[in-house]
Amino acid sequence: MNRYERLNALLELLAERGKIEVDDIAEELAVSGATIRRDLDHLAEQQLLTRTRGGAVAHSVAYDLPLRYKTVRRAGEKQRIGRAAAEQVHRGAVVGMNGGTTTTEVARALMTSADVGGAEGDGVITVVTNALNIANELAVRPQVKLVVTGGVARPQSYELMSPLASRILSGLSLDVTFLGVDAIDPDAGASAHHEGEADINRMLAERARKVVVVADSSKIGARAFASICPITQVHVLVTDTDAREEDVRRFRERGVEVVQV
Repeated sequence: MNRYERLNALLELLAERGKIEVDDIAEELAVSGATIRRDLDHLAEQQLLTRTRGGAVAHSVAYDLPLRYKTVRRAGEKQRIGRAAAEQVHRGAVVGMNGGTTTTEVARALMTSADVGGAEGDGVITVVTNALNIANELAVRPQVKLVVTGGVARPQSYELMSPLASRILSGLSLDVTFLGVDAIDPDAGASAHHEGEADINRMLAERARKVVVVADSSKIGARAFASICPITQVHVLVTDTDAREEDVRRFRERGVEVVQV
């Protein structure tokens, strides 16, 4: 395990447990206590956790990891989800996307799809996004007409928020919106850790004729702080094959098409 993977592991464990102890984590990750202390000091300097005498605690219950620390988590599943989700897009479509590692994979898959990525000419599809990282990847693609919402950037997710983004979205109509979420539950619907992100995501869903949630199985059956939309507003859920059969059945009973890859 290299340092980057170790930092991811520490943040994931902290998100799950709320607090961690140096000695316990050193044994769990099979590294020295000194290494773990250096890693925790590094993460504390970035204000990703609070150091304690023997370990660290999370800043809050609704703990959210910055996007750069999420990129290697369940990477294979997210790539498969991205490729499957991209099949929902047809030539000429207007596509909405929020931020996140899974929606980034959707954007990448679109650029290599036969209908979109291989097409010649300008403006084969239109992509509307509030995610700076996705906009950065698509800005150089001639087959994409790119629309970026205004707003104030949130460093953890690279997403633009605030009423500026809402005003742009209120005047647009979308064929399909891809939503990356922090949690989705058959009863509670889709949700996010941050209320500002949830507001923009909600509007992206409301402006679309079709809403596709892209979420790996770790998000299934969970709930987060701020509601994005009820399950009745979700048309398709694209996830991986590790999702529990009971959860998949409950989504389908509520009218959601579930695609597992």
